[in-house]
Amino acid sequence: QVQLVESGGGSVQAGGSLRLSCVVYGYTYWPNYMGWFRQVPGKEREGVAAIYTGGDGRTYYADSLEGRFTIAQDNAKSTLYLQMNSLKPEDTAMYYCAATYRADVRWYLVGDFGYWGQGTQVTVSS
Repeated sequence: QVQLVESGGGSVQAGGSLRLSCVVYGYTYWPNYMGWFRQVPGKEREGVAAIYTGGDGRTYYADSLEGRFTIAQDNAKSTLYLQMNSLKPEDTAMYYCAATYRADVRWYLVGDFGYWGQGTQVTVSS
């Protein structure tokens, strides 16, 4: 049973940085795709970034991030990261780690990911 456990959230002022971590437990094979999503109350969960874990390690980002976030994996540590720089108040949300073994994935779709963490809160003050 694959389990994802996020950490690294917190409160930061605008312009600051945070690094989220997601440790993967219970896997036999490393997931094909892993991603980060975020959600604010009253809104749908949205894709932030994703990585194809095999081959070329291709990464995907939401256009709205303007290059401020970086997704990375460390297989030796069974961990996925999200480095978040130049944070803005609009980045405030619950951030979720997600994983899938599917080969055909639309990285921004919640429904294409079958495994989810419990979330870690990020709050950015102005």
